[in-house]
Amino acid sequence: MKKRAGDEPHYIDHRKRLRERFRKAGFEGFRDYEALELLLTYAVPRKDVKPISKELIVRFGGFQGVLDAAYEELVSVAGIKENAATFLLAVKQCAALYLKEGILRKKQITSTSSLLDYCRVAMSGLRDEQFRVVFLNSQNEVIADEVIQEGTVNHSVVYPRKVMERALYHKASSLIFVHNHPGGGCKPSSEDKRLTNQLMGIAMGLGIKVLDHMIISKSGHFSFLEKGLL
Repeated sequence: MKKRAGDEPHYIDHRKRLRERFRKAGFEGFRDYEALELLLTYAVPRKDVKPISKELIVRFGGFQGVLDAAYEELVSVAGIKENAATFLLAVKQCAALYLKEGILRKKQITSTSSLLDYCRVAMSGLRDEQFRVVFLNSQNEVIADEVIQEGTVNHSVVYPRKVMERALYHKASSLIFVHNHPGGGCKPSSEDKRLTNQLMGIAMGLGIKVLDHMIISKSGHFSFLEKGLL
């Protein structure tokens, strides 16, 4: 029997309107839950996702919090299954890949500020501490970007030998160090300063420059270069 128009679930037309709004103006004029709702229409095919989107925003404190949430946290929300949780994780990783490719395609890095967007997306929502090194050639072009060490929520043991082995492997002329503070705040600890000085001393002996050491957190960033600590 042929379906009547009124037999369709009410959210079908709503999804069409959301997608049409987005095609015309992007996320301009969207509320945070509406942007999330649009994403979920592609991962939750047969359900009204507006209440789910609102619940996610409340549970995780905003759109950014939702994308920073772990898989286990996402699937604990009613209406979010494996596909939807995986999709949301992929959205954030796609953004990180997009920004990373933009950095790698730049002809020259003239200031560490051009790395901040990528580092914030890739690192600010991490639960554990991560120490990353960006390797550059003599023209300040990015050769590679590697996670050297991952630690617990408040400590990461970084081995200078490993850092310099990777620098020599990439034939890097200069380095930028980046690590995150999962607990919030981006002020460097005495250990952060000690490690930076130690790495700078070793790098200098190998003829390699340290351009900056950046600390990333949800509240912002700290640059050793900007603060005159290099």
